[in-house]
Amino acid sequence: MVAPALVLFFVFHTVPVIQGVFYSFTDSPGYGTFDFVGLRNYLALFTDARVLHAYGFTFLIAAVATVAVNIIALGIAIGLNARIKWRTTLRGVYFVPNILAILIVGYIFNYLFSNSLPALGEKLGIEWLSTSLLTDASTAWLGIVILAVWQSAAFNIIIYLAGLQTVPTDLYEAAAIDGAGAWRQFRSITFPMIAGFFTINMVLSLKGFLQVFDHIVALTGGGPGTSTESVALLIYKGGFQGGEYGYQSANSVIFFIVIVTLSILQLRFLQKRETSV
Repeated sequence: MVAPALVLFFVFHTVPVIQGVFYSFTDSPGYGTFDFVGLRNYLALFTDARVLHAYGFTFLIAAVATVAVNIIALGIAIGLNARIKWRTTLRGVYFVPNILAILIVGYIFNYLFSNSLPALGEKLGIEWLSTSLLTDASTAWLGIVILAVWQSAAFNIIIYLAGLQTVPTDLYEAAAIDGAGAWRQFRSITFPMIAGFFTINMVLSLKGFLQVFDHIVALTGGGPGTSTESVALLIYKGGFQGGEYGYQSANSVIFFIVIVTLSILQLRFLQKRETSV
């Protein structure tokens, strides 16, 4: 019963990966003939200013968005786990962003950033809000972070809710009798008890944000210029539109290694922290 799924996985995942590694040692433009160039593509990546900028920008987005989404998601999850009205309905509402097509949502946010907010800024006389965030290289990344966090928070909220429901209520009752406030209960009971769920969310968030693509396509297309070009977008543009198929295949291999390495390091660090909390 596993064989059909295994065959499909091998054909549509494993084979393309092997082909990508193969082409990374060539100067293939994506069509026609090509020659083997050895490690030249890999060496060139480390001196390519556009590639280095893309990695720097991707790391910035991933770091800021990972921290922001986990803080926001944990706060909302704690609120949704409390005894409030319409709790079940609100849980469903907060999960909606996770099932929406990110490109469509991105175009909606693009309209808000480019039209609605500037119009509001002009009426209120707020100068910095009167122009679109997406037209300025120094602020365009903020729009991407806002969209990424808004869309990703839904999944993180569900994970944190699952974790919060495993915490025995007796612990909170005992802590309240001892005079522990809300912050002390969170620091000494809630967070240590959901440390494993925090680790899962942090690892998955960082991995997901490192591969940010749709958000940038919908909001800035990598602009102004190449200021908001992520590694995934650069690979797509260069590999499929710029005749750099072999070169960007090498970039894909390096990027894969970077993601795996960061995920392993992050996982080990957070797992060690779980035992010390």
